[in-house]
Amino acid sequence: MVVISKTIIQAFIQNHPDAENAMEKWYSDTKAANWKNFSEVKRTFNTVDSVGNDRYVFDIKGNQYRLVALIIFKVRTVFILFIGTHKEYDKIKADKITFKK
Repeated sequence: MVVISKTIIQAFIQNHPDAENAMEKWYSDTKAANWKNFSEVKRTFNTVDSVGNDRYVFDIKGNQYRLVALIIFKVRTVFILFIGTHKEYDKIKADKITFKK
């Protein structure tokens, strides 16, 4: 899969260095994948949830953090829309969040 954008992960790690290994693992597993549907994502990350509108929520580092991604299976692209703590996640609408450059 093509992951847009690793700079979001790097910025998150700057503020949350404890998440570095988990974020790097998520990135490498996602980049190596060739998902065609949600079931295939679920096989790679068994705790992922679909929240609608092509948005998917991943638990990071034993559920300490959340990552929301827009996945467009047809073009093999994953857009990282949000990474944050549960408290930060609770303040967003995961199914409505959009990609910001």
